[in-house]
Amino acid sequence: MKILVTGAAGFIGFHVSQSLIQKGHYVIGLDNINDYYDINLKFARLNELGIPKDTASSFNKLVISSKHRNSFKFIRLDIQNREALPVLFKKEKFDVVCNLAAQAGVRYSIENPETYVDSNIVGFLNILQCCRNFNTKHLVYASSSSVYGLSDKIPFETDDTVDKPISLYAATKKSNELMAHTYSHLFNIPTTGLRFFTVYGPWGRPDMAIFLFTKAISENKPINVFNHGDLERDFTYIDDITEGITRICEKKTEDRKTINELYKIYNIGNNNTVKLIDFITEIETNLNKKATKNLMPMQKGDVKKTWANVDDLIRDYNYQPKTSIQNGIKIFINWYQEFYNDII
Repeated sequence: MKILVTGAAGFIGFHVSQSLIQKGHYVIGLDNINDYYDINLKFARLNELGIPKDTASSFNKLVISSKHRNSFKFIRLDIQNREALPVLFKKEKFDVVCNLAAQAGVRYSIENPETYVDSNIVGFLNILQCCRNFNTKHLVYASSSSVYGLSDKIPFETDDTVDKPISLYAATKKSNELMAHTYSHLFNIPTTGLRFFTVYGPWGRPDMAIFLFTKAISENKPINVFNHGDLERDFTYIDDITEGITRICEKKTEDRKTINELYKIYNIGNNNTVKLIDFITEIETNLNKKATKNLMPMQKGDVKKTWANVDDLIRDYNYQPKTSIQNGIKIFINWYQEFYNDII
């Protein structure tokens, strides 16, 4: 199939592009390469996909072919662009769109709310309109576990009430689900939203906890541990996430006729919960260093515990998260040390 992956220079988008290419699909990756974090990491991911930095760094509307992958092309474009995005859709006629482009980060949304509306609302609307106007067979898109807010019902299930977000980021992701439902209902577009649960692994974002902890401990600097360490997360390794997304993108949608079939929401996580302190201990073990911990109060927008019920995804796609925290953290730290040439 011909698949558009937005956010292809991002953490999850890069891995999903790689997986789809390896499965034999023709992928066009799209990213605006904003400066929310170090763009050199984004260029390095693209380089792994065969797009050299000097080519990817120039703004243009031409699709750039990969040097060593004949099934991948890249375009530097913002999903907010109402003129250029329809041109791309009209030319390429995508079978599937996997929309992973978004402004990420719960805490960043408190100080920069406009950015989230621009990317996560306006940009997503443009994606929906293009899928509608150019007959895309399936839209797969990123939602977030943050939509569950302060729910104390554990584990989180997709039929739980999620109308009380506690961050603007969460509110935009819930808005995406509502917008997708509207387009599925009005225009018979199959849409599948995925509520991600604390994804980690190689090539991750520098603002992620595992990245921040590893960097600080490596440099003998203290780490900030919020809610005095009394936090639990459904940490999910990137390969498990990627495998799930790939299976969803590959599944035919012709038999999805009713609104309950056309519009789908799934949790995608590890189906388990891990204490933050245990997560930090595993990092310490792999670095062979003890962390100096600054115990801090709960941050605005954070929740105490997340845990995904993924029974629906197991039933419909044979989803099987299988990477333990021990293996996942070990692989991440090996990548981190190699990528940044740290001597630890």
